[in-house]
Amino acid sequence: MNSEVKSAGRILDLIEYLAARREAVALAQIIRDLQLPKSSAHALIQTLAARGHLAQDDKGKYVLVEQSRHGFPFHRNEEPLVVTAMPVMEALRDQSEETVMLSTMNAYCEIRRLAKCVSRQPVHYNVSLDAAITPHCTATGRILLAYQPKEAVDAYFGRMQLLSYTRYTITDPDALRNVLKKARRDGYALNDQEFITGSTGIAAPIFDEKGAVVAALNLGTLTTRYLEKQDLLILMVRDAAHKVSKALGYAAG
Repeated sequence: MNSEVKSAGRILDLIEYLAARREAVALAQIIRDLQLPKSSAHALIQTLAARGHLAQDDKGKYVLVEQSRHGFPFHRNEEPLVVTAMPVMEALRDQSEETVMLSTMNAYCEIRRLAKCVSRQPVHYNVSLDAAITPHCTATGRILLAYQPKEAVDAYFGRMQLLSYTRYTITDPDALRNVLKKARRDGYALNDQEFITGSTGIAAPIFDEKGAVVAALNLGTLTTRYLEKQDLLILMVRDAAHKVSKALGYAAG
């Protein structure tokens, strides 16, 4: 005997669907993908939004907000950042035709990916949001490390084994410190085949209204495509990160 309550089942289907996507989704797409009646889908979404489980971006799309008791993908303090950044990320993805990601770093120099907009090109860079990320040889990690206090960076280098992933990976702590200084000076960081041969990453910092770096915007692409238009891609990433920073209240620059 199937004792499942239909409305409860639909709520869980909706939560699982949005948790798996981790990106803002339009109501029409939710209805299409889950094959829900329009009236029911709208009512369920409004209920979740009213309870604080969903947020809506400026395009009317919905994104899931984390609450620790449920293990949803975003913490409450991260939700405004994701909602603010997502339209800019989508625009950067469409403009560059490459994959765009948003990540944060904690005081222990651990990185958490929050959202991504995947390139629509047949061959593109992509990675699971849950996959481990190595700060010392990734663009995201480097730009976030560049704005960490010196003590935190020293502690990171002291406790971590700086592994080499490709023949291009820099593992010398002094050389990496120079890389971080350059990233902070230039306003962006690069990972040119240091983590995965054939792929290149560009990352720029996102500032909040107090001028603190709260996240990194990263563009991942094939190295061959990066070499074709590297100056333009760097400019795109820096401009997009500035747009998100400005939307968060950052006034400088």
